Amino acid sequence: MKILIAIDGSKSALQAVKYAIGLGGALAQAPHITLVTVHDETGLRHLAKHLPKDGLDDYFRQVSERDLKPARKLLDKAHLAHDMVIKFGNVVEEILGTASAGKFDVIVLGSKGRSGFGDLVLGSVAQRVCALSKQPVVLVK
Repeated sequence: MKILIAIDGSKSALQAVKYAIGLGGALAQAPHITLVTVHDETGLRHLAKHLPKDGLDDYFRQVSERDLKPARKLLDKAHLAHDMVIKFGNVVEEILGTASAGKFDVIVLGSKGRSGFGDLVLGSVAQRVCALSKQPVVLVK
C-alpha cells in the first residue's frame, strides 16, 4: 500500500502521521509512505527581487525541513521507511498531483492545518482535497 501524508507542521498533521503508523502496523506488508509538504509562495514572490538569488526557495526548503522533522521522527521510531517530497505552488493541486503521479492508494491529512483560514469544522485544504481526489482520503483530527 502506498500512503501519501500531507504535512504542514500542524498538530493535526502529526496526528495524521500517527494514524498512518497505526494503519501501517495493521497491514501484512509495510506500506510505502511519502510525506509531502507544499508551500504556496505566490503571495511572497514579490519579495524575490529584494533577496539573494534562490533566497526565497532556500527559506521555504528550511521551513519544509523543520515541518517534516517531527513526522520523520515518528516514522523512524516506528521503523517505517519513508521518503519526502517538497513542492511549491497551490497546496491542493500539488497534493492531488503528487497522489495521482505516484499512484498512491490513500491520502492521509489532518482535518485542520495551521493556516487559520479554514472552515470551522474542516480546513479548506482538507475540504478541497476530499472533494477533488480520485484516491480515498483519510482525515484525522
